[in-house]
Amino acid sequence: MADINIQRKKNTPSPWLLILLVLAVVAVGAYFLLRADANAPRALPPSPPPPAATPVDSLSGAETGPRPAPDDVNSLAAESAPVTPEVLAAFAASDAARPTYGREGLRLLTAALVGLADRDDLRTPLIQTRRDDLTSATSRLEEPAASLRPGYVAAAALMQAMQQQGYPELQPAAQQLSAQAAELSGRSATAAEQQALRDYFTRAADLVRALSAPSVAQ
Repeated sequence: MADINIQRKKNTPSPWLLILLVLAVVAVGAYFLLRADANAPRALPPSPPPPAATPVDSLSGAETGPRPAPDDVNSLAAESAPVTPEVLAAFAASDAARPTYGREGLRLLTAALVGLADRDDLRTPLIQTRRDDLTSATSRLEEPAASLRPGYVAAAALMQAMQQQGYPELQPAAQQLSAQAAELSGRSATAAEQQALRDYFTRAADLVRALSAPSVAQ
C-alpha cells in the first residue's frame, strides 16, 4: 500500500494586519517629526534700529540738526507767543516777494487782533462778530488755493470796529486801511501787488500798536 504524503497548508497573513502595521509605523514617524519641530528654537523678529541721534557740536554741546525754514519760524511764533506790534512791523518790512508773505502776514495779524479782541474794554457784540468773521476767513490758510483777500478785509473791519469803540483819533487811519484792503487782489505776483501788500501790513502794524494802548473808554 502506497504512503500518501499529507502536507499542512501554510497560513497566509491577513492583508489587513499588514495595513495596520504600516499605519502604525507612519503614525510613530509623524509623531517624532512633529515633536522635533515643536522643540526646535524659533528665530526672533529683528529688533527695530535705534533712533538716529541728533548731531551735537563737540565744542558747544549744542544740537546741530536741521533747523526750520524762516516760514516755519513765523508759523511757530504765531502759535507759541503773543504777536506784538513790533513783530508785525518787522514782518511787514521783510521780503514781500516771498510766495508765503501774504499768508504768514495774515496769520500774524490775525493772532494779534484775536488777542486784542479778548480785552475787557473791547468785548462788545460788534467786535466779537467782526472777530468771528476774521477767524472764519482765515480758517483755511493752510490750503494752497485759499483766497487771502477775505482775510485782509475782515482784519481791517475788526480794527475799524475797535477804533469806533474807544479810539476816535484813529478814525482816518482805520478808514484808510479798510480802503487798502478793498483794493488788494489777494495775489502777490507782480511788484505792484507786493508793494500794496507791504503797505497794508505796515499800516496794520501801526494801527495795532495804537489799539494796544488804553482806550478812552477805560
